[in-house]
Amino acid sequence: MKSYIIGIAGGTGSGKSTFSDKLLALYPQDITVISYDNYYKAQDHLSYEERLLTNYDCPDALDTDLLIRHLTALKNGKTVEMPLYDFRVHTRKDESKTLSPTAVILVDGILTFHDIRLRELFDIKIYVDTDADERILRRLRRDVTERGRDIDGVIHQYVSTVKPMHEIYVEPTRKYADIIVNGGMNKTALDVVSARIAGMLTEAATPIE
Repeated sequence: MKSYIIGIAGGTGSGKSTFSDKLLALYPQDITVISYDNYYKAQDHLSYEERLLTNYDCPDALDTDLLIRHLTALKNGKTVEMPLYDFRVHTRKDESKTLSPTAVILVDGILTFHDIRLRELFDIKIYVDTDADERILRRLRRDVTERGRDIDGVIHQYVSTVKPMHEIYVEPTRKYADIIVNGGMNKTALDVVSARIAGMLTEAATPIE
């Protein structure tokens, strides 16, 4: 079985995961979704107070080498053990998640297009472009309700690292996108990508002569 890899990038709170989940709901048996967030480096060697200072919006915080190895293995028909990250304690969980090869693999994350080695693995590159005000509101809601953060902490992190790193590392990668989804959840864009995935599934199921 041939596998295709789709990269989805965009700023924090832009709607990348929502877009991925919508595609997964359309093809639940044929798509595997990988969140780049799970590939943040383990920080067990640091105290909790030190972990709080981590700049999660910088490429150095991510174990991109491991993600590349996992994507390559999946494309070659092998299973992998994806790490799981716990943002409440700011390090990886003890358990992992077994991923098996599927026809389509979606990878979403703010820095998905930063590393050229990742970009070269993607058959389609999608950038979700959403207004900054909407993005910060979504991030605030997520971090408070899902990650146990306080509002002041979220705002401080956004001003000190998220916003400047977005301008340095994330926004410039928009130029690499094959498709730009404006305004977050865009039904027209979803229909276009869904149709392309349908074509990929047909190609993946076609025997190689």
